[in-house]
Amino acid sequence: MARAAIDSLAVSEQPDPAWLEELFEWLRIPSISADQAHADDVRRAGEWARDFVRRAGGQAELVDTDSFPLLVGDIPASNGANGAPTILLYGHFDVQPPAPLELWESEPFEPEVRDGYIYARGAVDDKGNAFLLLKAAELLAAERALPVNVRIAFDGEEETGGDSIVDFLESDDRGADACIIFDSGMPREDVPAFDLGVRGLIYYHLRLRTGERDLHSGVFGGAALNGAHALMRTLEAVVSMPEGVRAGVIDPMDEERRSWDELDTGAAVLEEAGARPADEAAADEFYTRTLASPAVDVHGIAVGEPHLQKTVLPVSAEANVSIRLAPGQDVEEIDGAFQGRLREAAPEGAELEIERWASSPAGLIPPDSPAVRLAQDAFERVLGRRPLLLRSGGTLPIVPTLADKGIPTILSGFALPNANMHSPNERLLARYIPLGVATARETLVALAGLR
Repeated sequence: MARAAIDSLAVSEQPDPAWLEELFEWLRIPSISADQAHADDVRRAGEWARDFVRRAGGQAELVDTDSFPLLVGDIPASNGANGAPTILLYGHFDVQPPAPLELWESEPFEPEVRDGYIYARGAVDDKGNAFLLLKAAELLAAERALPVNVRIAFDGEEETGGDSIVDFLESDDRGADACIIFDSGMPREDVPAFDLGVRGLIYYHLRLRTGERDLHSGVFGGAALNGAHALMRTLEAVVSMPEGVRAGVIDPMDEERRSWDELDTGAAVLEEAGARPADEAAADEFYTRTLASPAVDVHGIAVGEPHLQKTVLPVSAEANVSIRLAPGQDVEEIDGAFQGRLREAAPEGAELEIERWASSPAGLIPPDSPAVRLAQDAFERVLGRRPLLLRSGGTLPIVPTLADKGIPTILSGFALPNANMHSPNERLLARYIPLGVATARETLVALAGLR
């Protein structure tokens, strides 16, 4: 495909069946990092990517860590490595658990194409997206047209907030001229976007006790401390977003706000997701809240008996709760404020234990980086539209690490808002396989201009 001829009409609407079978082979591996029963499957998924890189003419190996392995590899520039820019590709080969299984319309680890979509766990997050990068590098190498040195660093614990990729990069002195990450998406069909920032995350597990044993509600109700009530009161202190957990936020740039104006309204996005607004202002403030502000969410509560009629005052309660950090916020500062608010809010007589299970800082990517501008040009040549500059509401631990090392990052991807990431029936638009590979190819070629 000649570069000058690339446009959205020059790319096949149908994915190559051989490409699909390659991707499906990867998707069939249930590489669930949150479940130790699937530890061997996570390794198998890493081995699949390792073997792919080797078949593409590169070198690759799995590097063991304290948890799940890293895939580390290289594919040299076709005309020799000396003098060619080095581009790092990042992705992850672990996936979210598929539960609840009864809501899947097909088997989560048996990929299926229907209604123009590929359905499978990992179809977009992140095996499907990462496959586009690997395939583009493989094709360019096979044609002896790869103008950059490609480094690959994929991990198997992104979905569990692991630090192995961060530790690896912090100790790595080889560096790169730029990084490409396809682990994001489009705000709507055929509207590409680059995420200039990601939110951080601090994840907690809470245990609370209010007595020695459960009590009869007819005898003690209204007089004895109820563990369920105490937990709800404690959580509300942070769910209400007090000032202390908002400190340090960097406001979005004008260019970002202009990009928001081109997106669907917050009301439309919420409706499409089948969600209900949290309050009267939620729809109007949707992008500010989800891309550029901290947010506290309770993910699970275990207390009492929710299914049988049992009139007791429960004395033991547990919960998982997290805060997403906006760019500019410091993990340790917010952690101190967050835990402080929880402890202040716990009722007198309640014993509260707080465990910090995971944390990752937020990160920002300079929008005026030459790598970002070259990549925008490349996306526009293939997709016929210049990518919007946004932020991601999610967390990618690698992004702030790359920023600290001065490696400009192109964070994009081909997931749509209806991709059902982290939910049943995860899906990728099938025509985005050839389109995504073409875009990744053109971006690798364009980044040769960094030297």
